Amino acid sequence: QDHRRAARRPCPHGVVVDKRGTIYGIYDLSEQIGVSPWYWWADVPVQHRDALFVKVGKYVQGPPAVQYRGIFLNDEAPCLTGWVSEKFGTYNSKFYTKVFELLLRLKANYLWPAMWNNAFNEDDPNNARLADEYGIVMGTSHQEPMIRAQKEWDRRYKRNWNYYTDANTLRDFWREGIRRNKNYESIITLGLRGADDTPMIPDGNVPRSMALLEEIVSVQRKMIAEEINPDVTKVPQLWCLYKEVQEYYENGLRVPDDVTLLWSDDNWGNLRRLPTEDERKRSGGAGIYYHFDYHGGPRSYEWVNSTPITKIWEQMNLAYNYGATKIWIVNVGDLKPMEFPIEFFMTFAWDPQRWPKEKIADYTKLWAQREFGPKYAETIADIVSKYTKYHARRKAELLEPSTYSLINYNEADTVSADFNAITVKAEKIYNDLPENYKDAFFQLVLYPTKALATVTDLYITVGKNRLHAEQKRAG
Repeated sequence: QDHRRAARRPCPHGVVVDKRGTIYGIYDLSEQIGVSPWYWWADVPVQHRDALFVKVGKYVQGPPAVQYRGIFLNDEAPCLTGWVSEKFGTYNSKFYTKVFELLLRLKANYLWPAMWNNAFNEDDPNNARLADEYGIVMGTSHQEPMIRAQKEWDRRYKRNWNYYTDANTLRDFWREGIRRNKNYESIITLGLRGADDTPMIPDGNVPRSMALLEEIVSVQRKMIAEEINPDVTKVPQLWCLYKEVQEYYENGLRVPDDVTLLWSDDNWGNLRRLPTEDERKRSGGAGIYYHFDYHGGPRSYEWVNSTPITKIWEQMNLAYNYGATKIWIVNVGDLKPMEFPIEFFMTFAWDPQRWPKEKIADYTKLWAQREFGPKYAETIADIVSKYTKYHARRKAELLEPSTYSLINYNEADTVSADFNAITVKAEKIYNDLPENYKDAFFQLVLYPTKALATVTDLYITVGKNRLHAEQKRAG
């Protein structure tokens, strides 16, 4: 059934139906019937059932613990962009409606769109309209304020933005963005960072940066009041305390209480800061910007999943207990390699109390059972847990021939044996699975396991080769 029509259907007796609540209800039934949220994105087969039964009684979910739960498509070239170009032509509404549906099936409701060489609102005018129709709240990244993509600026002006020299141009640029999207559900990013994810003032002058940011936020808030609602406190807004912006906050820079403070991790999944008792009293609340993928210094990691859900649980449980529950958004890179941690992130955001640390293993097993059936669920859960654990020891992009010791405690051989043991199990299951499950199993389990084993062995072999050459053991 078309969830958009269902969400708008008039109800008898004057009952008001929440659009996203209706959508979540439909998709929850869909999952219970046997449709994985990943049926399209990871080719998980839809289970056939000869009969369906509904238990008598009322079933209630929610409200969610975190109000806005979403993903950030980032570092998307060349992988995601190449695939989108081949299948859809551009990052258009045909592509994004697939993303919207996935988010809703995961009970998410928030998106920062791909931005490396893309502009969500301009690349296809239907993108924003359909996001709102589907019930997806749109935002823009920490470096793109006022619902404007950086590429919208780049395409017009062919130069980096600079508030010192381009203040009037930037103000007009921001006002156009606010007017364009004012009828759609959005969270407006405030502030300003430099172009291409850099500090606004390169010389690192903190007092000067803080004074300029205070002026910028004031200008932006006045603009929001003029264009959307005279009571600006009724318009959802965030200020992302990312990288050097947190330094400004620690040095005393503040924004109005109704603006959500979006705290960040250190790009590697470790929260840098959480709200204090006084900060938890702010009306705008607090949220978290998290990373499963990172492009930047000192090193990037952008390949397969390297974040165990135990790590996600530990960090986001802190966020939940410290009241950072307004927004949770996670940088997922290309989306595809991160299916499992994305789903756990959204599930945990909906109801953290349902998943205490003692049930993390149960979660993985239930996920494996839903995707591939009960026969191999326990073994698949073990493989997924172990490949992420082993990968988290040292992310693949950070491996070197000398990473694991060749002469102390059999470290390198032990690491290699760990990866290869789960690869053997994964290959056996792959060969035993029905043909229609093999594509999904390859994507979600076999490929990351076997690829990481191969890369690890490659570096260890290079290390052995160098060691043997130093020892004159050629041949």
